[in-house]
Amino acid sequence: MKLPFAESYKIKMVENLRRSTREEREQWIKEARYNLFNLRSDRVFIDLLTDSGTGAMSDQQWSAMMLGDESYAGASSYYKMKEAIRDILGFPYFLPTHQGRAAENVLFSVLVKDGDVVPGNSHFDTTKGHIEFRKACAVDCTIDEAFDTQVEHPFKGNLDLDKLEDVLKSHPASRIPFVVVTLTCNSSGGQPVSMRNLKDVHAMAQNYGVRVLFDSARFAENAYFIKKREEGYQDKEIREIVREMFEYADMMTMSSKKDAIVNIGGFIGLKEEKLFREASTYNIMFEGYITYGGMSGRDMNALAQGLYEGTHFDYLDARIRQVAYLGSRLEAFGIPVQKPFGGHAIFVDANKFLPELPREQFRAQTLAVELYLEAGVRAVEIGTLLADRDPQTRENRYPELELLRLTIPRRVYTNNHMELVATALKNVYDRRNDISSGLKIINEAPIMRHFTVELEKV
Repeated sequence: MKLPFAESYKIKMVENLRRSTREEREQWIKEARYNLFNLRSDRVFIDLLTDSGTGAMSDQQWSAMMLGDESYAGASSYYKMKEAIRDILGFPYFLPTHQGRAAENVLFSVLVKDGDVVPGNSHFDTTKGHIEFRKACAVDCTIDEAFDTQVEHPFKGNLDLDKLEDVLKSHPASRIPFVVVTLTCNSSGGQPVSMRNLKDVHAMAQNYGVRVLFDSARFAENAYFIKKREEGYQDKEIREIVREMFEYADMMTMSSKKDAIVNIGGFIGLKEEKLFREASTYNIMFEGYITYGGMSGRDMNALAQGLYEGTHFDYLDARIRQVAYLGSRLEAFGIPVQKPFGGHAIFVDANKFLPELPREQFRAQTLAVELYLEAGVRAVEIGTLLADRDPQTRENRYPELELLRLTIPRRVYTNNHMELVATALKNVYDRRNDISSGLKIINEAPIMRHFTVELEKV
């Protein structure tokens, strides 16, 4: 008999969770103004808000933290991180930052100017926010298949080369600071980008004299999907695939809170010394000296170790299998989700789940609230709230995909937790026709509103 799959780790420490009552949750979500970011964590039973900084570090990472060098300049921890980045990703220059959006802030301060155009594949919230804050325009060039959740396409994160070339042809290279490729593509459902597409995008950008930037938060998960789905890569090691991927990038930003499995940290990787020197000035202004960049030595040590662990096949296989397990359970219940399943989350199609609810009443956010009320599960909206308002018209932007993201932290929950999530969502699905009204905004920030927005029931 073939042996069943089992995770390649064991649990050394546990954290107790409290089960709340529905009456308590009704009061708490009302106090939070129907924004799940506003909930206290001890009022959440299973927290699927994000996989950013919420993973469980290994014994080796905790050991590395004890060896952290807290020197202000030239700490040994900086050099460990530098060596890991050079070894795994191939970048000769790097700047540490306290997280991914800080890396964007530093690099975009050098490159993005008023009136610029930045093409890419479904820019995530902070990326688009930093672009639009600088009065530039983010242009989505994702393939059309990404916007139909029921279409099976192995690489829904791919850029459409015709769409990309239209942008490159329509604007001078001086107004296009870079093409951004998000690995994996979060906003389209945690979907990977193929090696062929990475190569073609880089070649096209080079022809037009434009740099390529990888938003690399989940680069290792992307490499896993290339190994599993792309011809010619089945027998390659994850790190071989990673090194080839980054041959097609001129620079990178990373929120290391994802695939480096740490609670805080990020960095910029660069191949050009001139750009490194320009970005260093902003790193010192915004983050700290260039050999710590807003990070402690112990966090840099944990990050360096996490980069090695995060590019092990066995770790990735266990992590992505758990995501797929939740997806398969939801699919068995008839719940519409983005297919094929992504690497870090399952994305529920709120347009298909609540098609009768007016879109201006925020279908995915309404669904997130209902799931919390059902079982204390906190998820996150990837839809109209996150899409924000058009900078010129100030009208809501309604994206083609209105998604509820069930984001699974790394090495934190068991499949029993996934069963509870799936069953809770099935219960909501069974009573979906009773959800006749949604939510409306009563207070919002002028940009990136979804983090702090306040809502009330319609």
